[in-house]
Amino acid sequence: MNVRQKPERTRLSAEDWEDAALNLIAEQGVGALAVEALARQLGVTKGSFYWHFRTREALLQAALERWEQYGEREIISQIEAIADPRERLPELFRRVAHELHPHRVYAALLKALDHPLVVPVMARVSKRRTEFLHTAYIEAGLDSNEALNRARLTYAAYVGFLQLNFTLGLPRLSHEEFDTYVEHMIATLIPA
Repeated sequence: MNVRQKPERTRLSAEDWEDAALNLIAEQGVGALAVEALARQLGVTKGSFYWHFRTREALLQAALERWEQYGEREIISQIEAIADPRERLPELFRRVAHELHPHRVYAALLKALDHPLVVPVMARVSKRRTEFLHTAYIEAGLDSNEALNRARLTYAAYVGFLQLNFTLGLPRLSHEEFDTYVEHMIATLIPA
């Protein structure tokens, strides 16, 4: 193809715009989300955007809902299908540990907790994840109070790890070091 030749027009779905928005948020943060930049990145006009969304905030809301639903659909529902409650938690830790893109989005959203659209999504996500962990720990044999405390500790460790690695930019762990860390988390946080 000739470099000067215009690319073929592509019809984008709302989901394409939402995915592109999440990618931009993961890379540059919520503040970087701009219709013109996304249109350029996607190789389309802003008219394509306005076919699906009225405003940048509408896109942000839809992208946040998409990210929120991914966690429910792709992770939690798969983990809930594991019959043995003692196998659920280690599998959850291992799966979640290797979900890089959702981690990057989460870390970017942690930096944007002053945004009125971000706060309610993060509150819902945190509440549901803590409730899921609480239930998982109860099913693994802990009493309700101990399970709730362990769920809070587990979730705080997750958020703290994201903060240390994505926000503060500490040196990245090698693949082997990271896997060792995940196994340490499993041994420390899951009742024997």
